[in-house]
Amino acid sequence: MSTLTIRLPDDKHERLKALARSNAISVNKLMDELATVALANFDARVRFETRAARGNPKRALKLLDKLDHAD
Repeated sequence: MSTLTIRLPDDKHERLKALARSNAISVNKLMDELATVALANFDARVRFETRAARGNPKRALKLLDKLDHAD
């Protein structure tokens, strides 16, 4: 496990402590959960961009048209 030191304005630190307290978790756990969400978002974006780069725009538009006309 690694240690990460960050510098935050005091008011932001206090708000993060209040947020952690309201969720009954430590600031450390809160930061771990926030990092997990950020990484999941990043991974999803990378997967989307990778698939989009390999995709066929004409085929995609045809599929969307098909969905628009489906009842």
